[in-house]
Amino acid sequence: MTSPEAPAHRPAHTALRAELRRGIAPWTGLAVALTILVPLWGKAPQWQGSWGETQSQVHLAAALLGGPLVAAAACWQGGREHRRRTAELLLSVPRGRLAQVTTAAAPIVLWAAAGYLFALAVVFAATAPYTGAGSPSVSIAAADLGYLLSIGFVGFVVGRLVRWRLIAPVSAVCAYVLLGFPGYLDVAARFLSPAQEVRLNGYVPVWWFAPVLVAWTGGIAVAVLLGYAARRRHLAVVPLALAIAAGTLIAHTGEDLFRDDPAVARRVCTKAAPGTPQICMRAADAPVLSQASEALQGMFSRLEGVPGAPVRYVDNGSGPKDGEAALAYVGRGWGITRNRLTDPHRYVRETALGLVNHNCSAGPGEKGRKQDERMARTTDAVISWLSGEDSPWYPDSRQLARLEAMPDAERKVWLGRFLAVPADCTPSEVPVL
Repeated sequence: MTSPEAPAHRPAHTALRAELRRGIAPWTGLAVALTILVPLWGKAPQWQGSWGETQSQVHLAAALLGGPLVAAAACWQGGREHRRRTAELLLSVPRGRLAQVTTAAAPIVLWAAAGYLFALAVVFAATAPYTGAGSPSVSIAAADLGYLLSIGFVGFVVGRLVRWRLIAPVSAVCAYVLLGFPGYLDVAARFLSPAQEVRLNGYVPVWWFAPVLVAWTGGIAVAVLLGYAARRRHLAVVPLALAIAAGTLIAHTGEDLFRDDPAVARRVCTKAAPGTPQICMRAADAPVLSQASEALQGMFSRLEGVPGAPVRYVDNGSGPKDGEAALAYVGRGWGITRNRLTDPHRYVRETALGLVNHNCSAGPGEKGRKQDERMARTTDAVISWLSGEDSPWYPDSRQLARLEAMPDAERKVWLGRFLAVPADCTPSEVPVL
């Protein structure tokens, strides 16, 4: 037997299904997806292979570009009855004003959410084959989704209240400015902006991140809806109070909303072997570990038997200890592209530079300049010999020729003295070549 309430609810469902299939709602979903995917496509080498960098880029595009777009589309949808001069007919509809507003705004926000989820799926599918460690953050995705839904409902109410035809593009511009401006402030309250750039490369949000962010943006949206369309408008105080409490917690916490990701921070090392130093990288960069080891084999063979030569090479974030040296910095799009070292020769040279570079200065004056020149040429000769490549700065280096002409045993002793020079040194401590 059919429930007596079914006839009352069927028109609302029918109207929602019709709105989902026509009008600007489907185009909004497509526009949101393209707004996220098109900017990310050109920067794919920078995020493919890193879950954190991938989601950071998606978050920024969705919040700073997708949010104003959804606000403008919802605002245009909200002003539809005014443009058609059918606003007065809504007064004769038996459904309440809140139900009418929710039904009319729902197609825009639902399609916007679908567009975001589609873009997220495409980007995740593109980065998954190249990831080394970590996983996507459900909290960030939930917070972004809640934000897009919230700004859509707020934009719809603005469209209902303001009858100016240009209010939709103006609302998009205003939303972009309001969302982006806090990012230039060096205060914890900047995290109140849903478009604030988040640190996800090596970090994860705290466990309560999504509920509080959704309470902040969703509380404002629900308060606006109730204040505009509810019979008892004073009920808007409840979600508004919830939003204020969540916003206070966010502003007070600031950068502590994110903590180190143990899965990414974990180090992966090559197997220790006699005469061959270990190489240790973050787990996220583990796919390039074998390539880095292969590229550095020539340098390791030249350093074999040199007193004081490092026994382990670690990535920059680890902070080398005694007996260790730092590897050249490589990041997605800046040395690593789809789990490949883009320039192994440069990688070796920069690693050698980090090993032998000293902060030495002889001071001003002609004598000081000559000593600085000697130290620069000596350091460059060592780097060129270790990397096995000619120097781009001193291609006819006499120092390099002298280093190559040394007997092997004498060269090892001299290199040991050179490596023993402290980072902050005086010219007299650098051995003459």
